[in-house]
Amino acid sequence: MQEKTLQSVYQATQAIEAEIGKVIIGKSDVIHKVLMAILANGHILLDDVPGVGKTSLAVALGKTLGLEYNRIQCTPDVLPSDIVGFSVFNKEKDSFTYMPGIINRTNLLLADEINRTSSRTQAALLEAMEEHQVTVDGVTHELPDPFIVIATENQVGAAGTQMLPHAQMDRFLVRLTVGYPDKESEINIIRGRQTEDPYAALRKVVTLASVKAMQKATLMVTIKDSLVGYITDLSEASRSSLSTELGISPRGSIAVSHMAKASALLHGRDYVNEEDIRDVFCDVCSHRILLTQRERAAGTQTREVLEQILTSIKPPYSV
Repeated sequence: MQEKTLQSVYQATQAIEAEIGKVIIGKSDVIHKVLMAILANGHILLDDVPGVGKTSLAVALGKTLGLEYNRIQCTPDVLPSDIVGFSVFNKEKDSFTYMPGIINRTNLLLADEINRTSSRTQAALLEAMEEHQVTVDGVTHELPDPFIVIATENQVGAAGTQMLPHAQMDRFLVRLTVGYPDKESEINIIRGRQTEDPYAALRKVVTLASVKAMQKATLMVTIKDSLVGYITDLSEASRSSLSTELGISPRGSIAVSHMAKASALLHGRDYVNEEDIRDVFCDVCSHRILLTQRERAAGTQTREVLEQILTSIKPPYSV
């Protein structure tokens, strides 16, 4: 990769993070990981308690990245046709006319509280996420490029909700938690919302063309065969672990490599190192493994198992 391109991408990502940081205070690591997922052209699942800024983060991204942004509030009455569109009969033309859904005209879609809509609607959205197209009445319609979904869910008041099946969770590149802010950050958040709307100060930092160029640059980042082998070793360890029923799939391994490339680019490098892989591994894979019933009953978290795997598998540089 040319040094000029590398420097341009690095400066752009720094400006994006700084702009979003005006609204999402004290969560630079989360902003960093979300931006990695955008560069890797992957979908993001924000799984956390209400009120910690999941929706605010998505809105700030839409304003800052110069992408066509839309939001859908996922409730039980949202239909698949609201997502993918539908056909209506046109009497004048004596034929059916396709009416686009919300995803046909957006680059960045916030699916708020995705676990509160029906399984049919979830399936319609997740199919579009995987294929980047929708088919209605036998006709295929391409989605905008890029097409990225930021979905939020929380486990509080989850009675009657439709949790995403394990196979569909795999569609998301990363699962992140925002978490509560520290005391100083929370004080600044409260102060900043007394007399003005913080979103009003947000400006568009990059254009759609710039985002696509950065995604292309991410694909150009170099990853050595030894590090590809390291990712494979981690995935195989998750499959053979006595704590898991299902380990990381090849799709998960590919996702780790893509996120590691984005991590390298955000650090101003055009090559992946072992720290990039270790930094993204748990966020990319925590929703891709299924623990045994014994581990679930004991309250073990998937991240704990993944951290144990990172400890047990030596990266190439220390072999």
